[in-house]
Amino acid sequence: MVRFSTYCDKVCFLACLILYLQLASSPKSAFASANSTEAEALLKWKASFQNQTQNNLTSWINANEAPCNTWVGVSCNSAGSVNGLNLTNSGIQGTLLEFPFMSLPNLAEVDLSLNELFDQIPPQIGSLTKLIYFDVSYNQMSGKIPPEIGLLTNLQVLHLNANKFNGTIPQEIGQLKFVYELALNLNNLEGSIPASVGNLSQLTSLILFGNQLSGSIPPEIGNLSKLVELYLFDTYLSGPIPLSFGNLKNITTMHLYNNTLSGSIPTSFGNLTNLVYLSLDCNELSGTIPEEIGNLKFVEGVHLAANRFSGYLPRDICRGGLLQRFTANNNEFTGPIPKSLKGCKSLVRLRLQGNQLKSNISEDFGVYPNLQFVDLSNNSLYGEISDIWGQCPNLTTLRFAGNNLTGSIPSEIANATKIQELDFSSNHLVGAVPKDLGRLTTLVNLKLNGNQLLGSIPSEFGAFTQLEYLDLSTNKLNGSIPRIFGELVGLNYLNLSNNNFSQEIPFQLGKLFHLSQLDLSRNSLDGRIPSEISNMQSLEGLNLSHNNLSGLIPATFDGMRGLSYIDVSYNHLQGPIPHNKAFQDAHSFEGNEGLCGNVVGLESCNKHVSKRKNKRKLVFAIVFPILGAVLLALLAIVFIKTRRKKEPGTEKSDIHNEIFTISLFDGKKLYWEIIRATNGFDSMFCIGKGGSGSVYKAKLPSGSIVAVKKLHQKLDGEETSQKEFHNEISALINIRHRNIVKLCGFCSNSQHSFLVYEYLEKGSLASILSKEDEAKELDWSRRVRIVKGVAHALSYLHHDCVPPIVHRDLSSSNILLDYDYEPCVSDFGTAKLLNPDSSNWSSLAGTYGYVAPELAYTRKVTEKCDVYSFGVLALEVITGKRLGDLISSSSSPSACENKLLKDVLDQRLPPPTLEVEDELTTIARVAITCRDSRQQSRPTMHMVSQSLSFQTAASTGGPDITLEQLIKI
Repeated sequence: MVRFSTYCDKVCFLACLILYLQLASSPKSAFASANSTEAEALLKWKASFQNQTQNNLTSWINANEAPCNTWVGVSCNSAGSVNGLNLTNSGIQGTLLEFPFMSLPNLAEVDLSLNELFDQIPPQIGSLTKLIYFDVSYNQMSGKIPPEIGLLTNLQVLHLNANKFNGTIPQEIGQLKFVYELALNLNNLEGSIPASVGNLSQLTSLILFGNQLSGSIPPEIGNLSKLVELYLFDTYLSGPIPLSFGNLKNITTMHLYNNTLSGSIPTSFGNLTNLVYLSLDCNELSGTIPEEIGNLKFVEGVHLAANRFSGYLPRDICRGGLLQRFTANNNEFTGPIPKSLKGCKSLVRLRLQGNQLKSNISEDFGVYPNLQFVDLSNNSLYGEISDIWGQCPNLTTLRFAGNNLTGSIPSEIANATKIQELDFSSNHLVGAVPKDLGRLTTLVNLKLNGNQLLGSIPSEFGAFTQLEYLDLSTNKLNGSIPRIFGELVGLNYLNLSNNNFSQEIPFQLGKLFHLSQLDLSRNSLDGRIPSEISNMQSLEGLNLSHNNLSGLIPATFDGMRGLSYIDVSYNHLQGPIPHNKAFQDAHSFEGNEGLCGNVVGLESCNKHVSKRKNKRKLVFAIVFPILGAVLLALLAIVFIKTRRKKEPGTEKSDIHNEIFTISLFDGKKLYWEIIRATNGFDSMFCIGKGGSGSVYKAKLPSGSIVAVKKLHQKLDGEETSQKEFHNEISALINIRHRNIVKLCGFCSNSQHSFLVYEYLEKGSLASILSKEDEAKELDWSRRVRIVKGVAHALSYLHHDCVPPIVHRDLSSSNILLDYDYEPCVSDFGTAKLLNPDSSNWSSLAGTYGYVAPELAYTRKVTEKCDVYSFGVLALEVITGKRLGDLISSSSSPSACENKLLKDVLDQRLPPPTLEVEDELTTIARVAITCRDSRQQSRPTMHMVSQSLSFQTAASTGGPDITLEQLIKI
């Protein structure tokens, strides 16, 4: 029984009872009223979107309907009030300025990730006091994080990552006492990390990487006893690692790399007994590594590279027997290799190069069943190379360069049949090169230079069908250069200098179409320079100096447009030097008394000839009359035959007012051969169509196959196709690069306008990636080579051509692949030559999805437009998907935040090796910077090309890199 102390209490109770009964008698109308108000508020927000017809909220129509039942992404509590909005990846293009914060007081979950939201977070967000989950990651939001965020005292998950937020992290964030996930990474936040972060006692994941944070790491972070993951890499943090970090007893992952941290590693790190991954690479840390690191019995990865550490490596680094990755390269470590590594069966990757380690390499290593990568280069290691390395079945990279190793190369290494790189250069190795190395058919890089190896090059080297880099220079090798080298068609670099090779240069080397550097200097080679070398159109550097070569330099060298360096000094060459720019700019002709030309250091050929004139007067006096009579007779015969015989079909009346140039063929003859080969451009010979023309495959009578791009018939007054025709000719006519499609010629007359190219067997990259079986043939090594090749081509266009050339339509459809999957950039119809005296404004061009964002509001063309497109293309190559497809396939917040790089790589291929995985990580990182929305923040293609060519395998992040870094907008 209810008792009432006063009359007023009784009256109040009765009033409440009446109200309750009224509500109970008509609950639907009350809930409907609440729903209607919330629905109207949400519809008002939707009305502010910029893309009303292109989002996924088509069910948000009628305010009189219950949004809980019919509206996509809306959930309600038991009282019928909206408590959840899950609108991730819904195509929303708008802001939160019109969001009905005050009208949705019961909101507990808001997920707006993976949309196109922009502008700031309004301070009204502080009214959502019941909010538990808030995620606006992967948008384009900007402005400062409002301090009102601290009013969300029930918040457990806060994801603001992958936006453009700036300013500082507000101190008020420390009021979120229940938050356990805080992700602010990949923004433009600056200033220091607020000490109030140390108040987040429930925090398990703190992710702040990829900002412009500065100052020291607050020691208060050491109070976060529940912290499991700490990501503070890629910022500008300085100062020491706090001693309090030793209190993080539950931490498993700590990434602090790519900062300017100083001081030493606290000995308290020995308390982090649950630590699995520790990354301190690329800082300014110093001192010795505390032996307490050996207490980390669960550790799988320790990364200390590129610091100033000294002293001995920790003795018990593999005490727990789980260590997989240990990178301590580029420091000042001394002393021996840790004994615990010898029995570390779990080891996958070891990088200790660039230190001062002194140890016997034949005693300190064992057999590793999982080992893939070893680099011990540039230390003071001694002893002989053990045959146990051949017992590591998964080994792909073995580098011992720059040490004091002695003895011979053990043939047993060939038992490790997965090896792709072998580098024993700059040691004191002796003996013959083992023939058994020929069994390493997966070899890509072989460096044995700088030793004292004897004998000839084994003919078994002809099995290196995947070899790209071979350096045998500075040894005592002899015999002839094997003709079989001409079959190593993938070679990019060949250096045989400083040996005792003799006999002639084999003409078969002319088959190495991809070779960019050839050095045969300081040998005893004789005979003539083979004219076939001029077939190497990718050759950039050629050194034949200090040999016994004689005769003329082949005139065909005139056509080697890509050649930039030449040295033929100290031979017995004679005659004029080629007109090639590399020869005209060179000063390396000394020691050849017979050479002449109009360059510094050589006599002019006219003067050179006059010196010999007197010696020849007597000969000419006798021979010239005889030769003159014979010549007149021959001219008479030719004239008579020409009058009597005309080539049928060479004077067709329908070819008039023509422009016809074929640089490699007889122009008019080839014109009719193309017409016959394609049956007058019959559709059965068509292999592709584009906006400006169709491409035909033509097999010529000689057996050669060319690709013919025939422009569509020009309409009256339409100049576009003709402009693209001239653009393509202007861009390609003087280009000679291995990764740019070769223009053989062109024709323009009243009947046809077409361009003739080399034929590339595999077709377009887009076509291959779209087909299951063909995509599987495009393995990881080939994909890496494709990305590098395209980067080199664009760098050439931007930085080596005068004026620079911007492609403007780089896409997977315009990357063609040859039989060996070597890429060639094609379709220069929209290319633009950047004139320094012009504003370079132009109409919009390019393929949707690849076009740089600034071209939406400005038409000024710069090289950075191609850089953006390259970033999109690079991600497409390694993921196998267009970027839009990649984003849409990862719709949930957890999928975006936690998915690793290896999970978004093309799943049609087997997992990459550790070496290739590092290259893929580098490609992903470079691609992200290329796709920066601020064009001034993008690198140049020269920087990109250098990064991909000389990337060190010490990838910061490796397999732990997340999808966030791949799809940042």
